[in-house]
Amino acid sequence: MINKIIIVNGPNLNLLGEREQSQYGSDTYKDLKENCLKKSKEVGLECEFVQSNVEGELVNLIQDARKLYDGMIINAAGFTHSSVAIRDALDLFKKPIIEMHISNIYKREEFRHKSLISGIATGGIFGLGTEGYILAIISLQKILQK
Repeated sequence: MINKIIIVNGPNLNLLGEREQSQYGSDTYKDLKENCLKKSKEVGLECEFVQSNVEGELVNLIQDARKLYDGMIINAAGFTHSSVAIRDALDLFKKPIIEMHISNIYKREEFRHKSLISGIATGGIFGLGTEGYILAIISLQKILQK
């Protein structure tokens, strides 16, 4: 049986390649999605890749994911630091979750140092650029194999 994962992306990640390239690099959202879907297939995972700028939509996606997916990678972006609702939805997932951030949130503004997600995530990848997504996919595949 092929494991199914979902990669959930929060606000402003649809503008990758256009905004703050010093923080986020030059890869576009389309490039990122294509790379993640390709790597997932290479390691034997079925992958859904989604993004929303709306907190409630992300909560709904996470709630629905409980019945559809075996694991999750989430880059909640700005909601990482503010959304108790997303954190609570993730807590209900009860399957492996990898928290992902393109930039190192601990080297940025002080308000970004607190992640509401880290305490319930299986693990996290921070500050390795969009390559971090590839590492998260590989890591999640290994976790799901065990």
